[in-house]
Amino acid sequence: MNRPAAPLPGLMLHQRVVIAAALAGLTALCWLYLFDAAADMAAMGDMSMAMPPKGTVDLLLLLAMWCVMMVGMMLPSAMPMILTFAAINRRRRERAQPYVPTALFVAGYLLAWAGFSVLATIAQWGLERAALLSPMDMTTTSARLGGLLFLAAGLYQLTPLKQACLRVCRSPFDFVVNHWRDGAAGALGMGFSHGLYCLGCCWILMALLFVGGVMNLLWVAVLAAVVLIEKLLPLGDWMARIGGVLLAAWGVWLLALG
Repeated sequence: MNRPAAPLPGLMLHQRVVIAAALAGLTALCWLYLFDAAADMAAMGDMSMAMPPKGTVDLLLLLAMWCVMMVGMMLPSAMPMILTFAAINRRRRERAQPYVPTALFVAGYLLAWAGFSVLATIAQWGLERAALLSPMDMTTTSARLGGLLFLAAGLYQLTPLKQACLRVCRSPFDFVVNHWRDGAAGALGMGFSHGLYCLGCCWILMALLFVGGVMNLLWVAVLAAVVLIEKLLPLGDWMARIGGVLLAAWGVWLLALG
């Protein structure tokens, strides 16, 4: 069983606290933004049903929402990897070896999820244009589509690709050692590479936002918790498989009802 590695002890306690506090603060700001956006949508009520087709400004705002949501959902589960990178970086600094700010690694990680946010924005625009997604609550209007997404998510949880990406996400020390690159570009590339593994692990779960509601913050929190459990708990890899069976079964049930 592959278990998540703890951050290296070489990173001093106060530095771990500072980094963790910064990540927690950024996550909290993202959730505050989401709560405010959800409140605005609720205040609009049925007026959103009469909204004209999205223009460039609307799409950019939608992209910003997706980016903020991905940061709020994914950053907590990346904290062990970020702390491990910072610990190794500190040791290199102590040995007078080249080192870089940990923020570059974080920026690379978030850049990968920004790319996903672009695709999610395009998908949401397309689904709304096809009348398969309600512009009011950002939830699919098609029970068949919802069933297919649940079924696809469940089956993907059981694939070798999912398990391979999850193993990398659950082994921060191994990733940093095996993928180390010197310099600022190297740190940015490492963060981006880890973000791609994380995408390979979680992208289909994020697609379920279209079923439960893109701005249904309870559903957003549930999916974020699932990601956290899979990556950080000792039995997270087995929980991913069990969750896959349950998701697939629910998808079959929805399709049968449809």
